[in-house]
Amino acid sequence: MIRRELWLKKIHDVWSKAPIAWLAGVRRVGKTTLCRSIADAAYLNCDLPSTVELLKDPERFYASVSKPIVIFDEIHQLHDPSRILKIGADAFPSLKLLATGSSTLAATEKFRDSLAGRKRTVHLLPVIAEELAAFGVIDLKKRLFHGGLPQALLSEERDSEFYAEWLDSYYARDIQELFRVEKRKGFILLLETLLRQSGGLIEATNLAKICGLSRPTVLNYLEVLQVTHAIRLLRPYHHGGRQELLQQPKVYGFDTGFAAFYRGWGELRIDDCGLLWEHLVLDTLSSLSGSEAIHFWRDKQKREVDFVIPRSRGACDAFECKWDAASFEVKGLAEFRSNYPKGRNFVVSPQAMAPYSRDMLGMDITFSHASDLRWLMVSPR
Repeated sequence: MIRRELWLKKIHDVWSKAPIAWLAGVRRVGKTTLCRSIADAAYLNCDLPSTVELLKDPERFYASVSKPIVIFDEIHQLHDPSRILKIGADAFPSLKLLATGSSTLAATEKFRDSLAGRKRTVHLLPVIAEELAAFGVIDLKKRLFHGGLPQALLSEERDSEFYAEWLDSYYARDIQELFRVEKRKGFILLLETLLRQSGGLIEATNLAKICGLSRPTVLNYLEVLQVTHAIRLLRPYHHGGRQELLQQPKVYGFDTGFAAFYRGWGELRIDDCGLLWEHLVLDTLSSLSGSEAIHFWRDKQKREVDFVIPRSRGACDAFECKWDAASFEVKGLAEFRSNYPKGRNFVVSPQAMAPYSRDMLGMDITFSHASDLRWLMVSPR
């Protein structure tokens, strides 16, 4: 069992603030394995009828627990999961609770209580750059091509059936059981289309034409896909400038392996690496700030900055992703900084084996590997 220390720390950090940690993430991202690596915990698989029976009297169950931690894996399988968690948090405050599910807590009708003030969320991501050594992965291109779901990442050869089977399981277990999605064919086609377009701008009306759906249905399905973490929509960063992109979002699929598979890439070429590297950098930034805090910037002349994270007092950090650091062109970042001068600048490249800084057009720019971003982001500015 490979211990994912970064995520274990995040769970324990949550317990210092709230009694319930909600562990979210896509199917097969490793939630169960992570749960089982937590020591001194009572583990319950909520898929099992015996667990359902055990929890018919929640008070009696909690009173019988001898461990300090109780883990409810796939808790959405229970009839009233929020009630189980609320009783534990309120009546047994000495216990730490961990519940897992693919979607966001309270996203479905099964969660009748949002548990406000009692829980915090940890979004488990596919294996990020700084975890590759723990998984014994030396070749970064393998992570980009296979993806970061542990089963796919650790396979010697890419298994095409894995990706198609995952999609079937995702629809059956995470969509059909929890959401009112009536048009399976249109929903699946929408997700496949978004994975092919991953890293690009999207427009709902165009997606509706491609998938044979109405525009309101597409907007509803986009929300479901975000709630279940299958996609991330990044909004443009702007302060209302006439030359800036104001509304049209960018879409990113949840995993590089799926983006490569649904683009039809049977092998990874050098030209493909830049796009997938951008996804991997986004995963790292999401593990630091959460996807909702990350934007991109683009103007009508198509100058852009890959990722922007707002900070306090009008500052914002800017991130450019380059597979080849030498290919970085400063003009997009310079234009961005002419409008938003405060903040730090990063070029994130696998060639930057150790962080270094360069002065370019009067801007201090840090070149860094994605695996170094965590400590760079918390270092004094």
